Amino acid sequence: MARDGWPDTGTNLSMEEILAPDAEPSRSGLTVSTALPLPDHPPAPQMRAPRPPAPRRAAFPRGPVARAFQRRFFPAASAEDWSDWRWQMRARIRSLAELERVFALSADERAAVARHTGGLPVGITPYYASTMGLDDPSEPLRRTHIPVGAEYLRTPGEADDPLGEDHDSAAPGLVHRYPDRVLFLTTGTCSTYCRYCTRSRMVGQAGGEYQLSTRQWEQALAYIAAHPGIRDVLLSGGDPLTLSDEKLDYLLGRLRAIPHVEFIRIGTKVPTVLPMRITRELTRVLKKHHPLWMSIHVTHPHELTPEASEAYGRLADAGIPLGSQTVLLKGINDDVEVMKTLYHGLLKRRVKPYYLYQCDPITGSAHFRTPVARGLEIIEGLRGHTTGYAVPHYVIDAPGGGGKIPLLPDYVAGRDGDDLIVRNFEGGLYRYPDPGESFGADRGAGPC
Repeated sequence: MARDGWPDTGTNLSMEEILAPDAEPSRSGLTVSTALPLPDHPPAPQMRAPRPPAPRRAAFPRGPVARAFQRRFFPAASAEDWSDWRWQMRARIRSLAELERVFALSADERAAVARHTGGLPVGITPYYASTMGLDDPSEPLRRTHIPVGAEYLRTPGEADDPLGEDHDSAAPGLVHRYPDRVLFLTTGTCSTYCRYCTRSRMVGQAGGEYQLSTRQWEQALAYIAAHPGIRDVLLSGGDPLTLSDEKLDYLLGRLRAIPHVEFIRIGTKVPTVLPMRITRELTRVLKKHHPLWMSIHVTHPHELTPEASEAYGRLADAGIPLGSQTVLLKGINDDVEVMKTLYHGLLKRRVKPYYLYQCDPITGSAHFRTPVARGLEIIEGLRGHTTGYAVPHYVIDAPGGGGKIPLLPDYVAGRDGDDLIVRNFEGGLYRYPDPGESFGADRGAGPC
């Protein structure tokens, strides 16, 4: 089988054909058959019997919330439509009129959407919209995807490219910042558009969603092949899983053919916001290119639906280690109990909490950013109060291209002679023998 249930024609595709823009199915969501009608008499012995039609693809599991949402807002869509990731992409909620059909917009939301121009468009898959509060502008997931007026305010320290990725670009779409790692931007397309997106300067550009060209991919691959020190490639974008199976297979295969590339990662939000993209065909493609790891962007426990659970399970069953990446967002997930619920839920779904990011100072993001002290309080509220597997690395991705800088609560209380005085998760002080050293002496002895 080839693309998501289409039969393999046996044709060897050229590189240009593989990397050509994906052809979308018909607007109706129906597949148009080009097979000729069967003759009334059996074929002659020398004729090849017609190939049987492709088996009907099973619908992706749907939870009760999504099922009710579909009946209410997309009644013409069949269960197969809803389960088809390409239908979900075509049916994304993108305009003010479409938003108003589904959401009871506040005056602030309506005005912000109406004035939007340029990049970072509104784009919400029907499935992901079903997880949001339709009548509540303060609902966490809705706040991350529907613009508000604060998005148009620029505060000191913000920038369109706060991480200096453009400065560190070694080839078009390839960022080489760390000695042994590169960031490979495969596409400018996402299935949904987060309003705090670090790459809002490039994703979903006006006039058609940005597609990186064959020439750019080839330049990036040539650079990687020419630099033996590169052992780790992170595919990102946009979202790599919005590419077709054929394109992913091609790109992963090209990277696997480079002898010094040991480690390939995919950064994606698709399993969370478009879980039906994780088809059996896709997992078979991914399994061909092990060792392969995946970092999944998750924000809030509301995202841990039956559909997302199915997608995570399929990836884990395919032998892909899964880690989560979460951006700390003011009034959305900056709460110890919310984070604990999220991380416990992820662990139960075989996803290891990996990074908690301080929100990047992207232009117009002040209303999303928390004080750094709040992030440290959350880590302190997790460490020792739950399993260590549920505690991510809290990091600032340093503005200007400094890379990820880990932040930890300070558990060193001081020093008393040869003893280091340390504080545990309950606030108790303990002595640790550390003779002949001076670390912690500048903090005093402290009671112990």
